[in-house]
Amino acid sequence: MLRISATIALLLVATAATAEEWRYEGGAVPIAYVDNGAAQFQFACRGGDLAMGFWVRSPSKAVAAAAAMNMAITPDPGKGAGDPAANTSYAQDMPLIHSDGSSMIVRGPVARQWARIAQQAKAAIRVAYVHKDAAGKLHVFDGNEFGAKGSSGAIRQVLDRCG
Repeated sequence: MLRISATIALLLVATAATAEEWRYEGGAVPIAYVDNGAAQFQFACRGGDLAMGFWVRSPSKAVAAAAAMNMAITPDPGKGAGDPAANTSYAQDMPLIHSDGSSMIVRGPVARQWARIAQQAKAAIRVAYVHKDAAGKLHVFDGNEFGAKGSSGAIRQVLDRCG
């Protein structure tokens, strides 16, 4: 239980959310995104498949050196909605892309699940890279918080085009 509490505390330490609202761009690759200056979180329709991306401009040394990590999302963190661990979802062991920062792209059922989570958030969405060490301890890196304003409509437009 202590490990879970420590993990949740680390997830709560994130780059502050800005007043940025989710945006939608149509075009050949429809995309819904939010950018807080330090990172960007997005959903796009690429080749007819939904893809979710999380990009950190200046990643921590651990993330910059990693080939793969897990990712975590927590909608409306810190709002007293019960156990935060029950409210956090994870994308397991995904490769990282290192170019002008570090990013991860997730497709398929996990991207669809996270799109629903992001659409339902009321105030904020916290996203972070996470890694479980050999002892089973969960480490959190580059946590960022994004405003949820406009997420439902912007993501819905991408989902409508992605089938």
